[in-house]
Amino acid sequence: MPAAALLRQRSRTLIAAATVPLALAALLADDVRVRRQRDAARRDPLTGLPGRDALMARAGRLARTHREQLHVLVADADGLKAVNDTLGHAAGDVLIAAIGHRLGAWAAAHGGLAARLGGDEFGVVLLLPPARTGRELAGLRALLEQPADVGGQTVSPAVSIGTARAADLPDTTEPARLLRGADMAMYRVKTRDKEPGYLAIRHDAYAPSVHGRRPGRPGTHLWGRAV
Repeated sequence: MPAAALLRQRSRTLIAAATVPLALAALLADDVRVRRQRDAARRDPLTGLPGRDALMARAGRLARTHREQLHVLVADADGLKAVNDTLGHAAGDVLIAAIGHRLGAWAAAHGGLAARLGGDEFGVVLLLPPARTGRELAGLRALLEQPADVGGQTVSPAVSIGTARAADLPDTTEPARLLRGADMAMYRVKTRDKEPGYLAIRHDAYAPSVHGRRPGRPGTHLWGRAV
């Protein structure tokens, strides 16, 4: 083969070889961009937190590997209606966002995941040594109830927290049961049936619900029969 032709062939080979990694890099970058867009679309626009599905997925994985330390929390802001009625719904949104941001930062600092379940209700899944549960819950409640600037006014939110600890529910394997237990524990604290720091028992995890939510919560009447 003439030297000139050989040189041209080698040049084309080098160009083709260089083009392949560039194409792969472009595909990888596009895949990352699509996944980031999908992740952003799944997040709550007000708080930036993921939703219930992400919480359940994380709880399911941890239930298989770290059951002894697995905790599921439900936190609910008390008195949001009063804020909406007196300061307006925009102010209520500011308060929800403040609570969500605090909860998200706290969960991340503890290696956990926070999610917005709907309205003024949030969930957290994380690992904690059982001996630290009471202290950590008290610290979280104090954090969430710190004053917030809402529409130029200082509002001190009240927050009810319920916790389901997987180690306390030996026959409860489904993440949805843990969330149900935490939700019922939160409701018992909220109605002052139990003191703050109450941990769910088996009865709470198996309380009747409609798609994992307590009967009577907004929207549950749309989902049919309680189970």
